[in-house]
Amino acid sequence: MTPAPLRAPDHLTLALPKGRILEEAIALLSGAGLPLTLPEKSRALRHEFPGVTVLELRNQDVPVYVDLGVADAGIVGKDVLTESGREVYEPVDLRFAACRLSLIREVGATAPLVRVGTKYPRIARAYLNARGIPAEVVKLGGNIELAALTGLAEAVIDLVQTGSTLQANNLEEQDVLFESSARLIVNRAALKLRRARLRPLIERLREIVGEEA
Repeated sequence: MTPAPLRAPDHLTLALPKGRILEEAIALLSGAGLPLTLPEKSRALRHEFPGVTVLELRNQDVPVYVDLGVADAGIVGKDVLTESGREVYEPVDLRFAACRLSLIREVGATAPLVRVGTKYPRIARAYLNARGIPAEVVKLGGNIELAALTGLAEAVIDLVQTGSTLQANNLEEQDVLFESSARLIVNRAALKLRRARLRPLIERLREIVGEEA
């Protein structure tokens, strides 16, 4: 395995997700004082700025890179972070990409839960176990709502933003597991080793989003 290149003590490596969160994340971090601009569309996965490296990752990989110390910090949705089970420091709710993780069923459905479809099996099992529901959890990759419409599952656990997709498919939220939004996450060792860069960044982001320490 090729060893990771040595970095200056004040150099930050950030893990940011591809897609809709990336643009808002770059804008917020730039507003907090980091010399970042939105990368041009290309096949590049690593982007270099003065004193900062940005790794462009799949959403689900951001907590892994931060937890294992390849990245010092990152931005990821609370849903993905919770599902990952990774031990990282979560100092700031950035308050964008807001949605909620909900138990979804066909309107009026009351049959016992035998099978639940979801992209979040860890969260789903914890939710069901806490309620003493011995349902099977089936991990799915996309179009989760279809599982409840086809009889694959009596319910699904998935993200809801506006609820328009549910309404269009005769589905409803029967329970909200938790509210989700983008979070700043930090590697615990990096918080000490790169304190001079990370602490001011955390405080500035808190100021921008209006969050108390």
